[in-house]
Amino acid sequence: MKSTDEERVSATERRFRKYVDGLAEVIGHADRVEPLRGYTLGLLLPGDRKSVEPMAARIGPQNVRSTHQSLHHFVSSASWSDRQVLAKVREAVLPAIERHGAIQTWIIDDTGIPKKGTRSVGVAHQYCGQLGKQANCQVAVSLSIANTFASLPISYRLYLPQEWADDAERRQTAGVPVETRFATKTQMAVAQLRTACSDGVPRGVVVADAAYGNDTNFRQDVTDLGLTYMLAIQGSTTVWRPGEQPLPPAKRTSQRGRAPSTLRRTKHHAPIAVEELAAELPAATFRTITWREGSNAPLRSRFAAVRVRPAHRDTQRSIPRAEEWLLIEWPKDAPKPRKYWLCTANHDATLASLVTLAQSRWRIERDYQELKDEIGLNHYEGRSWRGFHHHATLCIAAYAFLIAERGAFSPSADIRARLRQPKVSDDFRPRGASGARRTS
Repeated sequence: MKSTDEERVSATERRFRKYVDGLAEVIGHADRVEPLRGYTLGLLLPGDRKSVEPMAARIGPQNVRSTHQSLHHFVSSASWSDRQVLAKVREAVLPAIERHGAIQTWIIDDTGIPKKGTRSVGVAHQYCGQLGKQANCQVAVSLSIANTFASLPISYRLYLPQEWADDAERRQTAGVPVETRFATKTQMAVAQLRTACSDGVPRGVVVADAAYGNDTNFRQDVTDLGLTYMLAIQGSTTVWRPGEQPLPPAKRTSQRGRAPSTLRRTKHHAPIAVEELAAELPAATFRTITWREGSNAPLRSRFAAVRVRPAHRDTQRSIPRAEEWLLIEWPKDAPKPRKYWLCTANHDATLASLVTLAQSRWRIERDYQELKDEIGLNHYEGRSWRGFHHHATLCIAAYAFLIAERGAFSPSADIRARLRQPKVSDDFRPRGASGARRTS
C-alpha cells in the first residue's frame, strides 16, 4: 500500500501531466509534447541554474546529450506560438485564481534582465529595475491579472530599443520578426491591454507605476479602451484645483478668420503641480489607512484623495478633461508626500478602496522575484528573439502551475517537492557551473 507522501507525489504528477497535455494542444507537432513537459518540469525542479544544459541533466540524467538537444531545439527553434500557449495557461489557471475572488486589477510593469555583451536580442545600456540603475540589460513589458489571492502574467514582450529596431543586420541575426518595429514601452503596454480586451479576459483596474502614468497619451488610451486606471504620477504633474477647470474659449471679436476654439489659462487662473496642491490641503484631509498585513506588521500610511482635472496640454483642447481622483500618500512626520496617483474610479469610491488599488502593484514585484529566483526567468543563455520569448512563456507556464496548486492546497505547501526528479550523476558538471550564482 502506498504511503501518504507517495500518494501526494503521484497525484501532483498526474495533475502536472494533465496541465501540460492541455498546453500541448497548441504547440503543433506531437514530438514537441515531451520537450514541453521536460522543459516545464526542469523549471519547476530545484536547481541553481535553469538554463538548458543543467535542466537536461536533471530531467534526463541517463541521456543528457540527446535531452539537451531536444530541449534546445524546442525553446530556440520550434515555431509554436507564445500567445497561444499563454492563452492556454490563462484558461487552465484562471478558474483556480477566481475561486478566491474576481479579478480586480490588470498590472502593467516592465522588468530588466542584466546581460553581458551586445549580441543577445534587445540588449542595450538602459535602466534595469533589478539593479536599480542604468546597465547592460534586456527589458520586457508585461501584463498581469490579479486579485487578493494571486497574480498571473498573461503577456510578456521584449522591448526592442531604437538602436536594435533600426539595425537590419542585428535584427536578422537575432531573428526579430519583420513586422516588429520600434515601440515605446507605453505603446507596447497599450497593445497588450487591447489584446486582453479583445480576448475577453476578465477586466480589472489598470495599475502601473509613474513610467506609464506620467504619459497622458497612455492614460487616454486606457480610457478609450473602456478601462479604469490607478496610475502613479510624478509630483510635477499639473492639475486644476478641486472645483476649477480651464477657462472657455475666448469670444469672437471679428468676423474674419475662425472663431477661437481652445481652452484658456491666465496668470491668475492656472493649474498647479500636484505636490503644490498637496501642500495646500488642510491636515484634516489626510487619514491613516491600513491596506494589508505585512510580514511583520500591518502596512499603513496617511492618504488624501481629492477630485481634480488633469491639465496637460488642455489649452490645445476645446473641452476640459474629465474629473478624476488624485490620491496622495504623505506619511506622518515626513517633510513632503511620498507618492501620487491619478485614478478614474467612480466619484463615490472610498479612500480605503483607492489606497488598496494603489498598493496592489506589489504583486508583480513578487511575481518577478519568484520567476527569476525560483523558476529561472533570467537564466536563459540564448540570443534569439524566439528563444527569449519561448523561455519566458514556459517560465510563466511553470509559475502558473504552482499558482493553481497553491489554490487547491496550502500556500506554504512545497508543491515542487511532489514532482519526482531522476538522480543526477555525482560527477556531472554543466558548462559554467563553477561560476553560477545561486539564486534560489
